[in-house]
Amino acid sequence: MILPITAYGDPVLRKKGKDIIKELPKLKELIENMWETMYNASGVGLAAPQIGLPIRLFIVDTTPFADDEDLSEEDRKALDGFKKVFINAKITEETGDEWAFNEGCLSIPDVREDVSRKETITISYVDEDFMEHTAVYDGLLARVIQHEYDHIEGILFTDKLSSLKKRLLKSKLSNISKGKIKVDYRMRFPELKKGR
Repeated sequence: MILPITAYGDPVLRKKGKDIIKELPKLKELIENMWETMYNASGVGLAAPQIGLPIRLFIVDTTPFADDEDLSEEDRKALDGFKKVFINAKITEETGDEWAFNEGCLSIPDVREDVSRKETITISYVDEDFMEHTAVYDGLLARVIQHEYDHIEGILFTDKLSSLKKRLLKSKLSNISKGKIKVDYRMRFPELKKGR
């Protein structure tokens, strides 16, 4: 089932997600719905807060990036077919130089900005079968994971912008929260919810 994506301005996007247990009712169904929702919106990642749930769950499928001609062959190989579920994730280390890359977010449509992030991460998590993993990722793969991880920490990519950039985006962000934007996927807008 395709779920509405929570728009910028909703308080759920600012909550630090709670750990979840294996016995969470309908977890498999929730994950399937998240995949369907993400693909419907042409995303490469989706976190539970983006569908209104303040829990530590996000999904990533970087396969669409594998077609990017601007990336190195090595990067394209790493991204192609990378599809994972991250539950109760914890980034334990971020290393390397910071580098800027243009990011966007399904909860903040039509806003794209350069964001600086560390090159390499170490992350511990459990998968959908609650098997434990610790992995090291770098480059664009690390960036996508960092972006989604931020969501379960209550952080948005716009928080990482300079105060000048934030001021320049203020009216655009306000319009998103009010639903004054056209998107080709289902969204839930906080300002419209208040008025009902």
